[in-house]
Amino acid sequence: MGESPREEQLLRSSPLFAGMDGNSARSLIATMTRLELAKGDVLFNEGEEGHALYVIVKGKVKMARTARDGRENLLGLLGVGDMLGELSVFDPGPRLSRAHAVEESIIYELPKDVLDSWLDDHLEMSRHLLRALAQRIRRISNTMADLVFSDVPGRVAKAILDLGHRFGRMERGHVTVRHGLTQEELAQLVGASRETVNKALADFASRGWIDVHIGAVEVYEPERLRARSR
Repeated sequence: MGESPREEQLLRSSPLFAGMDGNSARSLIATMTRLELAKGDVLFNEGEEGHALYVIVKGKVKMARTARDGRENLLGLLGVGDMLGELSVFDPGPRLSRAHAVEESIIYELPKDVLDSWLDDHLEMSRHLLRALAQRIRRISNTMADLVFSDVPGRVAKAILDLGHRFGRMERGHVTVRHGLTQEELAQLVGASRETVNKALADFASRGWIDVHIGAVEVYEPERLRARSR
């Protein structure tokens, strides 16, 4: 397969490999195929039959779904170590969303038939996959709870913190988050109108908690955001 030691390390940071011993992890990684995607390349489309799961080791991937009126709705932004496409592997059926690279990305593919065969010889590893699926369900449950119980500014604060945790870098004493999202996509991510989200961002900026740029945000007061997200 030709993965570098660094890429193997990043692969093993995925929930798919959490808790696996070294031999089991290397055995599974050896069955995976390395894919290189350019910006804009589609990994899979909504409605396609799911035949593989994927792990990102470089770059970012947007998950989106098309509304009845043709508009695209952002479901999530995934980065290094994130797993995607697993739902259609464990529950065969059409993909519920579209995945495309928003920058040059390296992704490892694990076909369903290869995974099924590997699990036949490593039945004890099923619990790691169940844990990965449980983590996905937990995230979805938390997101649904936020939509019900949190106001828009709280959801915006939480989204900034989450993006910062996954994509932020410490620069000049504060965290810079280059997420690459438009204002409309950020609004979709928190389930609110662009106007309401922009108002929350402007309020946070006026308080000195953040500074907003095109496709990026600088975070100066993460604890203030954390308190507002609760």
